[in-house]
Amino acid sequence: MTEQHVALITGASSGIGYETALAFARIGTHVVATARRVDKLGDLQKAVLQLPAGHGDILTIEADVTQRDSMQNAVKLALGRFGRLDILVANAGVGHRGALADSDWTGLETLLRTNIDGVIHSIQAAVPAMRQNGSGHILIVSSVTYNLTSPFAATYAASKAFVSSIAHSLRLELESENIKVTDVLVGRTATEFNQNRLGLGKRSSESLPTMTPAKVASAIVKATEGNPRSVVVRFFDRLILVGNTLIPEIIGRIALKQYK
Repeated sequence: MTEQHVALITGASSGIGYETALAFARIGTHVVATARRVDKLGDLQKAVLQLPAGHGDILTIEADVTQRDSMQNAVKLALGRFGRLDILVANAGVGHRGALADSDWTGLETLLRTNIDGVIHSIQAAVPAMRQNGSGHILIVSSVTYNLTSPFAATYAASKAFVSSIAHSLRLELESENIKVTDVLVGRTATEFNQNRLGLGKRSSESLPTMTPAKVASAIVKATEGNPRSVVVRFFDRLILVGNTLIPEIIGRIALKQYK
């Protein structure tokens, strides 16, 4: 990875997005960090500028992935600043807990617009810029719940099933254009995400092992060095994925006990 490469990261104001921006900047990649919280982006910018010499530059942009024009404008600004776009980390997302039949539509719609529309808007904005380079890499941050029978988190899991499916289909669509696509399957991570879930009622327990967002960020950066179809960060998460496939009913009932 050379310093002239440019990575656009959505949802970069905290958690995985924040740490991924730092990780890319640390190796000399220029970073375009988007989010809705301008104050948090300011904190990220300060953190990047305090990295050791040789770090990449950073451009922070207030942008809302649910709005197509907002992401189109973010890429336009990125090209205006750096002249190219090589990497997209479609990370922005929200969680949801609660019985599906009783959930308020406003919360469900926010989840769908963010987790599904947001990924599509980001991809459609980034791909034309990557085509100008003749190459690129799209990393879609999904979840190990994508194939999980997930009571009280059904809509969230379904949204991740959607984007994981998109990732694998898009990988073949863009293969001939030298644009790589990777599905990043993330397990439980210690971020604001867990506290900011939408919905009411059922909440996850703290019994499952939790990893740091920096660990996920490291895996994302490493993935850009190759062309993996999927990335699973921990062995524990691989076990979850196998269980989801082989014994979905049992795993679903175990998951049911995680919510209280």
